[in-house]
Amino acid sequence: MQIVLTKTQIDQKIMRLAHQILENASEESTIYLAGICGNGMRIANEISTILKSTATQNIEVFEISLDKDHPLDSEVSMSIDGEVLKNGFIVLIDDVLNSGKTMQYALIKLLEKPVRAIKTVALVDRRHRRYPIKCDYVGITLSTTLKDRVEINFDESNYNAYLV
Repeated sequence: MQIVLTKTQIDQKIMRLAHQILENASEESTIYLAGICGNGMRIANEISTILKSTATQNIEVFEISLDKDHPLDSEVSMSIDGEVLKNGFIVLIDDVLNSGKTMQYALIKLLEKPVRAIKTVALVDRRHRRYPIKCDYVGITLSTTLKDRVEINFDESNYNAYLV
């Protein structure tokens, strides 16, 4: 196991991602942060905390739930009424972008309603795409082999990202 991001580095990257989102959404009245279940939701909540302390916009956080390994076996759901998102500015957030499958299925759910814009965020981008997904904001991009896996451990006291 090799550590690729320490707690301090993760905190710094999340802070930078929040500021990039804010710069890009300066004309928006509401920013919707869509955290993909698990660590994506954790990162969305942290970005929300940062944005709420500095932004003039309303910040709304909601969760997108899906089976990451078998997304077609169960329904993709959101913890917010989809009607609220009409013409909204949405930021889709996950921890690691690998093949793009999880983010692709979350995007399909978000596109059930007409939205103004969707931006994507990943703390770690591995660039091993099988789906046509590109992240607008990335904490770190890693060049890894297909056999490698990146995991983010959000233990409250000392979290980190590591290569397995």
